[in-house]
Parts: sequence; structure tokens; C-alpha cells
Amino acid sequence: MTFQDAIRICFSKYIEISGRAQRAEFWWWVLFILAGNLLFSFVDGALFGTGDGSIRGLGGLFGLATLLPSICVAGRRLHDRDMSAWWLLLWLIPLVGWLIILIICALEGTKGANRFGPDPLGDVATPTVAGAGGDGPS
Repeated sequence: MTFQDAIRICFSKYIEISGRAQRAEFWWWVLFILAGNLLFSFVDGALFGTGDGSIRGLGGLFGLATLLPSICVAGRRLHDRDMSAWWLLLWLIPLVGWLIILIICALEGTKGANRFGPDPLGDVATPTVAGAGGDGPS
């Protein structure tokens, strides 16, 4: 999955939490959010100043526009681990909750279909070493 594919999928599934998201989709989305926040931070600073009472209009709009897709892709990522999206409530625990969710999202998803849908990577069979299973000629 490419960066553009991940962004396109996340915006096309704007408020869709059903299904599963592979790691690449989630982490490309996180990179997009970080890059967007950095960019709009510079733009807002240049346009509106950097004081304590300064306006953060563009960054705020970007954050508002990407809030729901961020929640949904995180929920789909948890679905890939065969976990309910309700686990996202851990985000309400400062620092520790965020760390737990990030670690869970970094782990590999379940192989094959689970209760949330088919494997987003496809049902790829694991390769076997020739002769190891006793199937071939001796």
C-alpha cells in the first residue's frame, strides 16, 4: 500500500469503522496527520503570529477535518487485531492509554478472516520448505 492509497482509503471511509485496516494504512495515515499538523503549524505561525493568544485557524480546521477518519482508521486497525474499537477509550487515559493503543496498532493483525472481516492483506498461504513435510519423493 502506498501513501496515496492509504490517504484515499481513509478519506473514502470517512466515518466507516467496520472492516479491517492493515498496518500500512494506519501508519501512512499517522504520517499524513503529523506532516499536516507540522505544515499548518508553520503556516498558522507565519500568517497569525506565534504568541500565546495567536489564532490557529488552518491547523484547527485540518484537525477537525481529520478527527473522524483518524478515529475510524484506528478502530479498523484494532479490528485487524480482532479487538473491538471500544478499546479506543483507552485514549482517555493520559499518556499510558495512548502508548497502549500505539503498541497494539504496531502489532501484526490476525491472519485470515476474523469476526470483523477478511484479512486486508489477503489470505496468503505460508510457504513451506520443500521436502520438510514428507510429501515429496525421498
